Amino acid sequence: MLIEGMTMEEFSRGLTVSKTVYIPFGSVEEHGSHLPLSTDTIEAYEVGKRAAERIPLFVAPPIHYGSCRSTSCHPGTVSISTATLKSLLKDIVRSLHAHGLTNFIALTGHAGGSHKMALQDAGEELIRELPEINMAVVTEYDLAKEAGAGIIETRGDAHAGEIETSRIMHSHPHLVKGLAEAEYPSFPTGILVRDKRSFWPGGVWGDPGKATAKKGRMLESLVADKVVELVKALESRRW
Repeated sequence: MLIEGMTMEEFSRGLTVSKTVYIPFGSVEEHGSHLPLSTDTIEAYEVGKRAAERIPLFVAPPIHYGSCRSTSCHPGTVSISTATLKSLLKDIVRSLHAHGLTNFIALTGHAGGSHKMALQDAGEELIRELPEINMAVVTEYDLAKEAGAGIIETRGDAHAGEIETSRIMHSHPHLVKGLAEAEYPSFPTGILVRDKRSFWPGGVWGDPGKATAKKGRMLESLVADKVVELVKALESRRW
């Protein structure tokens, strides 16, 4: 049930079959010279759509912006503060809860450390504020990495590499502009670097050359299966 296309009557009827909503978070962030800036958003939203085909589930419109630190110097990255990100999740959950939803999955296609921690912090505050809700916060990357064992060939693949290039090749092939070179950046331990792009010029972490649309289709389906498992777990008890 994609909320963005529903009428208020359809939303009300949906509440009779599901009290669970999937909230996809993404980013406007560089993904090398070959993938779109909305790669993270696309991946998170597509997985929600696939999961909703398999189990009754509300899917909220995606949140396109995230907190992006490591790529902040790369052209096209538009970052928001962690405080703004936290407030977005909290306000969205409060509003959906007021309409009768009780189980919330915040899945983020952007896996940056500060971004993920902000969403986790917001989730922890929400479950204290609203004792009747269940809440899950998970990164799409973690699920894809887990599900992709035996599919992905690139060791340490993390950003705009084999996994993400395969995913966009499958779901949005018209947005893939060739293939960037493999890249494995190394930042100095403990030092906060101003010019992050000097340590990560190409914006890739992995090997896009090993990507295929077939791998992307398999990964999307497997991650959707993981989301379905998460939905069933949330709905099975009060956490």
